[in-house]
Amino acid sequence: MGTFSIWHWVIVLVIVVLVFGTKKLRNVGKDLGGAVHDFKKGLNEGSTDTAQTADKSSDNGQKP
Repeated sequence: MGTFSIWHWVIVLVIVVLVFGTKKLRNVGKDLGGAVHDFKKGLNEGSTDTAQTADKSSDNGQKP
């Protein structure tokens, strides 16, 4: 009784689909995927900006 079998999860999934509908769930999935994509893009841009700032500061310290 304390653990959930696969049938418990199937029943929960069916109830969720009946309550929200497949179109609403599809939109939620698309929005979540877009948010994850934007988050990863922001992380990559942040690390690129940090690397460029570090390169500029090291170039300024050297005399030609």
